[in-house]
Amino acid sequence: MIPQQRPDDDELLDAYSQAVIQAVDAVGPAVVKIDVEHGGGSGVVFTPDGLVLTNSHVVHRAPRMAITLPDGRSFRADVVGSDPDTDLAVVRATVAAGASLPWASLGDSRTVRVGQIAIAIGNPYGFHHSVTAGVVSALGRSLRSQSGRLMDDIIQTDAALNPGNSGGPLVTTRGEVIGINTATILPAQGLCFAIASNTARFVVSRLLRDGRIRRSYIGVAGQNVPISRALARANQLAVSSGVLVVSVEPSSPATNAGVRNGDVILAFAGQPVTGIDDLHRQLTDDRIGVASPLTILRRGARRQLTVVPAESLG
Repeated sequence: MIPQQRPDDDELLDAYSQAVIQAVDAVGPAVVKIDVEHGGGSGVVFTPDGLVLTNSHVVHRAPRMAITLPDGRSFRADVVGSDPDTDLAVVRATVAAGASLPWASLGDSRTVRVGQIAIAIGNPYGFHHSVTAGVVSALGRSLRSQSGRLMDDIIQTDAALNPGNSGGPLVTTRGEVIGINTATILPAQGLCFAIASNTARFVVSRLLRDGRIRRSYIGVAGQNVPISRALARANQLAVSSGVLVVSVEPSSPATNAGVRNGDVILAFAGQPVTGIDDLHRQLTDDRIGVASPLTILRRGARRQLTVVPAESLG
């Protein structure tokens, strides 16, 4: 026997539908299709004068591009700045003086909760202005960018994403952009990821100011290695792993600090380094030119060096 649907179930379904519709009505007009010479993706206009937020991998090294609004208007566009390490880029549409485009606002991703409705808008496989809806599946995920650096504070959702959705917004029912859709895991279903809007807001501010994200570097290549309990006890170490230095760039900050092949980095600027990702997270722009302590293991003994990180131009 099929259970009868209660009247309030219909009301709930109607409320859900209306919430999705209202969000799409609010943000949809600002979602653009980006066409580049070899591919494309999606983006979202976030200022009325034509600044567009998208993925770095959508526009990376693109000599020319065009953006198309849902109303059919098309504009030439140029890259303002791109950051492959967070897979974010800002593009500027060539808009006539005084013209205004529909735009969406970036929400506060710190207020997002697991289980809340998440709506993805984009152009999968060239199907213009497609909408999918699901929920926020998890928060605070980490994901490896195409540059090899680890991206933190990633939102996981089961709102379906496909090639072409990249760079489009993940939206709340209030019409706030809480993420920029970036990746799926194939052949898994329902494992989709977006870069949190608070990360995007920070990256956008730096790209508009400098055209890129400034980061520091010390000039080592390394690999994660475990540290035995005996060695940790002998040196009073609070970490069980570190970064084994396998090469040091000539004339780099690490060379000047006296770092050698075979050293194991344990801490930088007073913070534990349990792996390469820890070191990357700590090499921020505010470390450029600042003398910082570097704790290492060399031949089984703990030593402290002083390194002055330089600006990474890579």
